[in-house]
Amino acid sequence: MKILVTGAAGFIGFHLCERLLKDNHQIFGIDNINNYYDVKLKKDRLNILLKNKKFKFKKIDISSENFVKKIYPLTKNFKIIIHLAAQAGVRYSITHPYKYIESNVKSQVSILELAKKIKNFEHLIYASSSSVYGSNKKTPFSTNDRVDDPISLYGASKRSGELIAKSYSKMFKINCTALRFFSVYGPWGRPDMAAYIFTKNLFEKKTFDLFNFGRMERDFTFVEDIVNGIIPLVKFKKRKKDLHKIYNLGNNKPEPLMKLVNLLEKFSGKKAKIKKKGMQLGDVRHTYANIKDSKKDLKFKPQTNLEEGLEKFVNWYKEYHKIN
Repeated sequence: MKILVTGAAGFIGFHLCERLLKDNHQIFGIDNINNYYDVKLKKDRLNILLKNKKFKFKKIDISSENFVKKIYPLTKNFKIIIHLAAQAGVRYSITHPYKYIESNVKSQVSILELAKKIKNFEHLIYASSSSVYGSNKKTPFSTNDRVDDPISLYGASKRSGELIAKSYSKMFKINCTALRFFSVYGPWGRPDMAAYIFTKNLFEKKTFDLFNFGRMERDFTFVEDIVNGIIPLVKFKKRKKDLHKIYNLGNNKPEPLMKLVNLLEKFSGKKAKIKKKGMQLGDVRHTYANIKDSKKDLKFKPQTNLEEGLEKFVNWYKEYHKIN
């Protein structure tokens, strides 16, 4: 099957492409290779994918208004799009708001316009985020909960993407599935995320910040489990009703941030130097995914606990950064 994957050089995109290629699909990956974080890491991921003859790649900006015109001739026979490209990061959205409208709102429209144009298009699968739950007090977070109280522009932009997709699915009968990811981590992870930041500072013997004085909990989810949640949607049969569906993909087990730190100390063999600070603007204290529907419809069952996942991450980090 021919599948278009956006954000193919990104963390989740890379792992998903590897799996889809292993499953014998033909993948057309696109990415703008921006400099939000280390471009070398993105290119190193991409170089691994390019070794496979079934993988083709084009560097392109999805948010540009001529995107559909440029990409349609190359993808007009593709029936499935997996849209993972986005501007991530809650804290970065405070200082760079316009990037989130371009990458998470304009790009969503571009992808939907492309899907609308493709004849007999089957399915748009796209990344949303646990950040849409905002200041939700009820746990675990359910896709049936109201999500009209975002506390970060990032969360608001991802919720906007969901609403835009829902409107297109109704107007143009496009099957769309939104996946709300919860704190994804693992090998080849993003340098702006907690596991990477803490590990880097441990090995460099630098002090790192713990917000809300370390009193945070996250539903950390290993990247392979996320990929296992996406794969069943590739084989999906078109829905006649409920054309727009939303699922949570999380580990279904919130873990204290201090547990993450302690495990990283264990696997790195280093002692953390911590500076405790107050709550960061736009951040939440607690995330916890209700995955009942994902279990039922996608046979989603997270396999990797935090200890196993962090050991794999630290081993990759040491190998990638050539640390003995």
